[in-house]
Amino acid sequence: MEARPHPNQHARLDALHSFEVLDTDPERDFDEIVKLAAATCGTAISVVNFIDAERQWFKAETGLGVRETPIETSICAHVILEEDFVEIHDTLEDTRMQDNPLCCGDPGLRFYAGALLRTEDGLPLGTLCVLDYEPRRLTALQRDTLRVLARQVMALLEVRKALRSADILRREVDHRVKNSLQSLSSFANLQSRAFSSSDAKLALSMLTTRIDALTLLHEQLYHTDEHEAVDLGAFVERVCDQLSGFAPPGVALRAETAPVMVSPQQAVAVGTFLNEFVANSFKHGFPDGRAGEVKVDLAADEAGTVTLTCSDTGVGMPVDLATPNSGLGMKIAQVVSMELETELDLRNGLQGVTASLAFQAMRP
Repeated sequence: MEARPHPNQHARLDALHSFEVLDTDPERDFDEIVKLAAATCGTAISVVNFIDAERQWFKAETGLGVRETPIETSICAHVILEEDFVEIHDTLEDTRMQDNPLCCGDPGLRFYAGALLRTEDGLPLGTLCVLDYEPRRLTALQRDTLRVLARQVMALLEVRKALRSADILRREVDHRVKNSLQSLSSFANLQSRAFSSSDAKLALSMLTTRIDALTLLHEQLYHTDEHEAVDLGAFVERVCDQLSGFAPPGVALRAETAPVMVSPQQAVAVGTFLNEFVANSFKHGFPDGRAGEVKVDLAADEAGTVTLTCSDTGVGMPVDLATPNSGLGMKIAQVVSMELETELDLRNGLQGVTASLAFQAMRP
């Protein structure tokens, strides 16, 4: 006989769909649970199943060989109407199963035991169950083990749901930050047009350059999961392409990079340092229309050591800006060095400035 719908069917289905588990790929964590359940109980079959509106879908199974069956033949559709653990020693002696083709066929499923998969609100989503082709009885230890494993299934579902929610929140915050940076850049551009002072215009132009570089950095990492590696070479080239649009007349910005994968945190640090160095070179290195070049080199060796070298052919940094704690730029460089667990190698002279950072590439 077909099971009647759950009394709270609408809320139950809403809860099930909120976990976004239906029709997902097999996962090792769930596969290992059903294998352990079958081995512990000595049964031929074990499944993690969810009862949808018109079907029974299996997140994990061993011994069955299918991913879903019609709701009409589902034993678990009956079980979710119960309050706790259900054990059917012989399905042919249970009136609910006597006309079920899965039980009456040859070979038929003669034994069933299932622990409910419940939400914190008590809504049943499905079961962790074991089945066999011969009648049998579980021991108390086997029943308790199934209950524990069912709770583990729900814990895995809750963790995955929480991670998805956190990712959605992160992306929403990222989107708002990007919009704020773009608005700030537009405001700085508008303000620069209102000033007649060349110094004020230059200051606002450099502010816009920094904001736009930060926007680019944010945009690059917005599409990167915190557990994914970043191609630092491609990222540095994109940052330089963006910054080159703000170079003074006669000043070129060139980048030579190699592909190297690093953590998102290291990419943030490198992007911040690169933005600061180039902005300062444009501002201080080429006064009075002086021509020249700002160059960025990124290299990596087989041991995973990454070397970032930024240099210019300008007039050099003012002495009062080239010492530690002398200004915002040097403080930023110190913070970046700490983040990359290295030390800044800074060389300042009449032929320009060279700053190098050597650090070990880290994967997420």
